[in-house]
Amino acid sequence: MIRSRIAGVGACVPPREISNEDLEQMMDTEADWILQRSGIRKRYWAEHDDTTSVSKLALPAVEEALKAAGVGKQELDLIIFATVTPDALFPGAGCYLQAHMGLPGIPALDIRQTCTGFLYALSIADAYIRAGIHRTVLVVGAEMQSKCLDVSTRGRDMTVLFGDGAGACIVQRTEVQDASPATSRESFLFSTHLHADGSHAKDLIWASPGTANRIWNPPELVSEENSFPQMRGRHVFTHAVKRMPEAALEALEANGVGIESVDLFVLHQANKRINDKFSQALGIAEEKVFSTIEDFGNTTAATIPLGLAEAVRRGRLVPGMLVLSAAFGGGFTWGSALYRW
Repeated sequence: MIRSRIAGVGACVPPREISNEDLEQMMDTEADWILQRSGIRKRYWAEHDDTTSVSKLALPAVEEALKAAGVGKQELDLIIFATVTPDALFPGAGCYLQAHMGLPGIPALDIRQTCTGFLYALSIADAYIRAGIHRTVLVVGAEMQSKCLDVSTRGRDMTVLFGDGAGACIVQRTEVQDASPATSRESFLFSTHLHADGSHAKDLIWASPGTANRIWNPPELVSEENSFPQMRGRHVFTHAVKRMPEAALEALEANGVGIESVDLFVLHQANKRINDKFSQALGIAEEKVFSTIEDFGNTTAATIPLGLAEAVRRGRLVPGMLVLSAAFGGGFTWGSALYRW
């Protein structure tokens, strides 16, 4: 049976570390308040100049993933790039990344499912591979959000949460002898489960520029709140702590696997309180939920692949483990994936 597996993972963050204490110097906020509200101690921001872009940030993560998978770049059949902070509105960041890699000809596409972007991209890669269209797919989740944030007291509620980062996975065709999640010990992706509800779009939104405006980028909105990401934090929190456990249970039920069989939960990292609520809702030990929020903040589409890479580096993720990932983000979008490492 043809299935797909994550053959290698890599991650990268910019070199500039921004602590909560650093943010105290930029806006009216307190380091302890940030920590208590989110669990974040620090994050990494790119230099705000013309030398940096999200596709360039992704490149070291891709190179690390290729090396971990033992795959040459010429073996790639497709690039899927999940980001809400592309190099340009068009062309897609995947095309820029392809050019950096020197790989003309293979298809490259972007998706913009915010914090759920990596799971959506992983699902697309899995579908292409199971259909027999591609054998080896590069899936990237990367963000350079610091260039888009309102770094002032007005924007502090959003700005203190977000960091820059990139994660990459090589998703490769594999032939599986036993495809039963309950009995198989082979490494492959069991299933993905995706959802969206656009009626909540305005609760987590970056409204301008956009065609919903009378013109693409109205001069009167430049530097106004609508030209920066906006979030109704309490509303988003309420939905996240409901939808992520639901998606996790959906994946387990679809595969006939009990929650006690999961070795590690690698979740989207938006807020430590959301992850704590996830653990409480499912009755799982907190140590089974791998956390990177304190060190990197919310890196949106990058959080899950960055988390996988960190878990490998720290010895928390080893071959044979059953892993469950879940995410929730703007759209609203949410989803889950169950896979054996």
